[in-house]
Amino acid sequence: MQIGSYVLPNNVFVAPMAGVTDRPFRQLCRGFGAGYAVSEMVTSRKDLWHTLKTSRRADHSGEPGPIAVQIAGTDAAMMAEAAVYNVERGAQIIDINMGCPAKKVCNKWAGSALMQDEPLALGIIEAVVNACSPHRVPVTLKMRTGWCAREKNAVRIARAAESLGVQMITVHGRTREQGYKGHAEYETIAAVKASVQVPVVANGDIDSPSKARAVLAETGADAVMVGRAAQGRPWILREIAHFLATGELLAPPLVLEVRRALLTHLQDHYSLYGEYTGVRSARKHIGWMVRDMEGGDEFRAAINELEDADAQWRAVSDYLQVLAESHERWPGSALTTPANEVETPREL
Repeated sequence: MQIGSYVLPNNVFVAPMAGVTDRPFRQLCRGFGAGYAVSEMVTSRKDLWHTLKTSRRADHSGEPGPIAVQIAGTDAAMMAEAAVYNVERGAQIIDINMGCPAKKVCNKWAGSALMQDEPLALGIIEAVVNACSPHRVPVTLKMRTGWCAREKNAVRIARAAESLGVQMITVHGRTREQGYKGHAEYETIAAVKASVQVPVVANGDIDSPSKARAVLAETGADAVMVGRAAQGRPWILREIAHFLATGELLAPPLVLEVRRALLTHLQDHYSLYGEYTGVRSARKHIGWMVRDMEGGDEFRAAINELEDADAQWRAVSDYLQVLAESHERWPGSALTTPANEVETPREL
């Protein structure tokens, strides 16, 4: 799998998610096998570039390449300027956001709202590609199937984007109207793949190794992108990558391995956000981790009462140490595959 001159280790990516895929989470996912990770979307509004929120989103300290930054906006010149701004701060790939369904984004005609105005969308793509070309930085595009079921224009936009120089296209198999409701459909992704020569990435409802393989087979896509399924379970990325490469299922990770990784993630999180914000924003990551565990609700409630980073870190450390004493491997693995395809899980 390749984007521009960058050769990726595998074709299993973690999706950009606002409020989730900050630098510590991207590094956590890469440690658990993600072949590629894209930043949270960074605004194209110049007046917000120096805010604390944007500066954190543009922080790539110690992050392995290629560093991919997603930008969002509605003005071609501003988007081009934002692309260069981020390239100058370490971005090696620029991704254009035409997939976000959030109302606060779409109400400003950014994100997936751009799919309603194709001339504007293509003007933005052309401007960003032209701005990045002198820096030899590839531009990618993430979009939905369309604005609504009656207006699925992903194939048309994909063809035009390729002609303008976009080097990879990710399609979430839902319209903006759907948000995250219902089920993703993959026919449109297959149609996009059939219409372009650049790599196409399938996104939406990919939550197991068998589902990833089925989606790749159905769409012909070059890669899969995992979003919500990686929240609290980032090792799903290596499980998928291994299954796609070998046809074998990995055993669930060792509890002690998860403990080490998550405790490091929390320290990185506190370092980026500071204690006050870091403790509060870490609560969701901890909650995702324990949501399906016996006693998880009680532990999450207790964590939400803690306001001290050291106390929070120690609580997670102790919880996972106790878990490790009763379980060698992470309990409740959701790995599934048809009975006639099951093979003995391979130990790491």
